[in-house]
Amino acid sequence: MKNILQYLFEYKTLSRKQAAEVLRNISSGVYSDTEIAAFVTVFLMRSITMEEMQGFRDALLELCVPVDLNGHDVIDIVGTGGDGKNTFNISTLSCFIVAGAGHKVAKHGNYGATSISGASTVMEQLGYKFSNDNDKLKREVEETNICFLHAPLFHPALKAVAPVRKALGIRTFFNMLGPLVNPCSASVRMIGVFNLEIGRLYRYILESDKAAFSIVHSLDGYDEISLTADTRIITRKGEKTVDAITLGKRSAEPHDLYGGNTKEEAAKLFHKILKGEGSWAQNAVVLANASVALQTATGKDYEDCFQQSVQSLESGNALKMFNRLMEMQ
Repeated sequence: MKNILQYLFEYKTLSRKQAAEVLRNISSGVYSDTEIAAFVTVFLMRSITMEEMQGFRDALLELCVPVDLNGHDVIDIVGTGGDGKNTFNISTLSCFIVAGAGHKVAKHGNYGATSISGASTVMEQLGYKFSNDNDKLKREVEETNICFLHAPLFHPALKAVAPVRKALGIRTFFNMLGPLVNPCSASVRMIGVFNLEIGRLYRYILESDKAAFSIVHSLDGYDEISLTADTRIITRKGEKTVDAITLGKRSAEPHDLYGGNTKEEAAKLFHKILKGEGSWAQNAVVLANASVALQTATGKDYEDCFQQSVQSLESGNALKMFNRLMEMQ
């Protein structure tokens, strides 16, 4: 690692091959936590390059525990995290809306690195048992339309760096990698990013995949559709800016999205919204994110997708999928 760090401190960048090798070594426990922290810090001082991102991704996918969901086309709604906004679990709630609308979902997530409650935090708090057992995950998808993939169980490198990420408590390039390495190779991806530079980097990388994708960024910094500002949406067809009223039928304020002070509060709020007892703004934000995911999956008109999302929430179908999933734990 000493030679790599010296190389990087000279303002040089890694090739795709070099980046992959570093990730393999991290996964294998070759480096100390101090060395990993120093390496990660380099990418807090400058932007990650396309070659580096592709190399890191190559290694994670090469080493990951694969998931076979019986050929089901699945959707993943995931954000980079690290936007510092401490919102409630919008992406995870949106996944249950999509599942309640009849689509298969394989949600890939982790504990929050910079927030009180990441996707894994809230799912664990609500009673979900993390597993990389393929049969369990397959049964969940077939019976409830959704399963949850806790990233460290599938990616040795992410498990290896977890203590460092927690100690640093700030956004790292691992936030950027997570949405790109779903172990079941989701055929539809809706990814929220904390800035447009990363969104455009994702687009270049995902264009070489077969998956349909939408990359979203709220222009005031949220890594999801927040309805607190206009949203930039990036797809294979290009980019567009969409206003909050079009996406959510109303706008929201930052305080509407607050996720609570503890993981217990976050879980309580999650369940409240899923039961249809959330505020107008909370519901609107979740429905907007779910609707863009449905549109990405189906190619249908946005209004049709929005009505599907509303039906999933108001009919109780989303809650039914959640309850059934928890009963299987």
